[in-house]
Amino acid sequence: MYKYFLAFLFFLYTGVPDAYSQLNTTDVKNNTLQRSIPEQEGVSSAAIIDFLNATAKSTHEFHSFIFLRHGKIVAEGWWDPYKPNLKHTLYSLTKSFMSTAAGFAIAEGRISLSDKVVDFFPEKLPDTLSDYWKQMTLKDLLTMSTGQDPDPTQKVIASNDWTATAMTIPVVHQPGTKFLYNNVGPNLVSAILQKKTGQTVMDYLKPRLFDPLGITEMDWERDPQGNNTGGWGLRVTTESLAKLGLLYLRKGKWNGRQVLPGSWVKEATSVQVLQKPEGPASGDWEQGYGYYFWRCLHNAYRGDGAFGQFMIMLPEQDAVIAITAETMDMQGELNLVWKYLLPSMHKNALPPNPVMAAQLKRKLASLKLPVPASTVASPLQGPLNGKSYELQTNTAHLKNISFRFAGDSCNIVLKTDKSNEHFSFTKDKWTLGETDRHGPYLLPDSTITGPPLFKTASAYYWKDAQTLELVLRYIDTPHTETFTCKFKDQDIALEIHNSLFASQVITIPGQSKE
Repeated sequence: MYKYFLAFLFFLYTGVPDAYSQLNTTDVKNNTLQRSIPEQEGVSSAAIIDFLNATAKSTHEFHSFIFLRHGKIVAEGWWDPYKPNLKHTLYSLTKSFMSTAAGFAIAEGRISLSDKVVDFFPEKLPDTLSDYWKQMTLKDLLTMSTGQDPDPTQKVIASNDWTATAMTIPVVHQPGTKFLYNNVGPNLVSAILQKKTGQTVMDYLKPRLFDPLGITEMDWERDPQGNNTGGWGLRVTTESLAKLGLLYLRKGKWNGRQVLPGSWVKEATSVQVLQKPEGPASGDWEQGYGYYFWRCLHNAYRGDGAFGQFMIMLPEQDAVIAITAETMDMQGELNLVWKYLLPSMHKNALPPNPVMAAQLKRKLASLKLPVPASTVASPLQGPLNGKSYELQTNTAHLKNISFRFAGDSCNIVLKTDKSNEHFSFTKDKWTLGETDRHGPYLLPDSTITGPPLFKTASAYYWKDAQTLELVLRYIDTPHTETFTCKFKDQDIALEIHNSLFASQVITIPGQSKE
């Protein structure tokens, strides 16, 4: 009895009972997801801690994580300098929102799965079309089975008219028979929806999806014709991802209201095409594909985006897991979910475990990415103050870099062909800022016409007495850019590398103007 009394006292003074007192029997209140304690929802706090420990030891850089069970958030965390209010680049997880838009348009009778693609764009058709092209339907676009091979994405997005160029790509397989992941199909779906609704997909979704779910922060890139990019380009917060996941888990219902037809949810998340019909299927990329949703192991399904963006729905466990990250091994990232979080869920509520609940609360609050730390104090910091270097012609289009130090701050001006870019770095500490500089990105940044300034976190440190390293995180994307400045007499060697293309380094020689 005494040990239970001690546990009760600990429970009172850790602050955890506040979370217990906020329990709500509904999933959503005023469009805000409700919070709960893991054990109350049948989840082990200790198992979530094990998951977080495993992420720290892995090769994956996690940025945020939300875990919902029975409609309530049981764990959420952001690795500083990433924050809850920050939008995050979704890459191909955008496609799940595109699927949702198609579901609304079909329910409203604006389009149908059997509609022929060529019928939407008679003004953009080439002089000759193959029979396969004439057979291609909206369903073929949604299932990545258009019959084009190889993937034509790069050729299409390099053009000034993505839709017209897509129509010139040969269709070598009968549509609907062969899966080939690409971005051309989703971009065509976006163009179709804009043509049939008179609105961009983002504007079309606003009263139907975003407003009902309380999603207000979104922005979305556009193609040269003004269509939202269908295969990528949406940015929302991690909680907004979790909301969409919960909408699908609840078969289209939100706060008791049928927002999205349940029939669409079932069809979009069921197997419509097999990636490997000859079998056997292995891993999470061969379990079947729906309408821009992937089937997973463990009878789960998901939306995902490059470098580790995930929205995972587990119907049998009544759970949703949303993750943003940067990794080159997305299966490895998913494997951590299967290894630690899947077995953490139990059918019934677990006995209260205030000690582990408090430990989890502290763990989630302390998540952070490592800040670069100086190992030496450089004698160059004083002489560098106010110094400017002219840079040789380079592919980064940088012409000049200048330095100004004040206390622990290092202010940098990068002069490009078009503008002067100002950055403030703090020694051994993240400084939050904004920039219109386009950081590392997998796709052409010419589509980035909608988003405002990019959010950044920056820090500097001295690697040795002659080497200054400037780390610039673009914290509404998965990526980081690093400027390594090597000084010798009046010369500088500026090395630029980023986390997206880690093996590629641009080296730019320069010389002091003095």
